[in-house]
Parts: sequence; structure tokens; C-alpha cells
Amino acid sequence: MTTQPSVPSQTTPALLISPRVAKRSTVPSWPWRRGAMLLAGAAQIIAISAIINTSNPVPTTWVPLLLAIAPVLLAVPTALAPARIGRLTGIAGIAVLLAGTVGAIGQSGLQYAIFFVPALVVLIVGTIKLWREPL
Repeated sequence: MTTQPSVPSQTTPALLISPRVAKRSTVPSWPWRRGAMLLAGAAQIIAISAIINTSNPVPTTWVPLLLAIAPVLLAVPTALAPARIGRLTGIAGIAVLLAGTVGAIGQSGLQYAIFFVPALVVLIVGTIKLWREPL
């Protein structure tokens, strides 16, 4: 009688996520870009609620409208799109958040603009990390 070699009983578990998502989640800038998207979304909800607040409405100039519309529209492609598109929308998102936050400093009644500063910082770090990654 011959003995058969011992075959390990362990098997490799199947991936439950697609290889594309698995590759994206290993990219160093991915957590920063995703964080910027979440922070910009939270700040944008605060900005919208400040604009539609009936007891103490914010004057609707270009600054509140910019901060109520654009941040998430630019942060989502930065976080989820391929690197070529994400780099461009990251720069545009930084410009929008910077212009809106600086513009809000001079206007009274825009205390909610401080909520955009963490989103701006995280977006800057995520975009810098994205620019350092290969295409």
C-alpha cells in the first residue's frame, strides 16, 4: 500500500468583493478621499439647513449657495472615480471649499462655514496622496 501525501484541508476563501474594489481599498489615498467625501457631505447638510432655516435665515449670496451645492458634487468623483478624474475633481474641490470658506469669513451669519475646514484639510491630504500615486 502506498500512502498519499497529506493535503491541507484549508482552502482559500473566495473574495466577496470585486478585484477593482479590493485594489482601490489598498490605495493609500482612498481613506482620505472617502473621509473628505463624508465630511463635505455632513457640512453641506448643515449649510443647506442654515439656508432654509426660517427663524434665522442666512442671506443667500454666492458663498452660501456655493457651499450648499458644490462640495459633495466634487468630493464624490474625487473619492470614487479613477485617478485621472479624481485628480482634477480634487483640485476643483479644494478651490471651491477654499473660496467658499474664505468668502464666508467676511459675511456675518455664516458660522456653519467652519464645518467645511476639516473637509478641506482632509481633501487636500487625499488629493496630494492621489497625485503621488501612479496612474
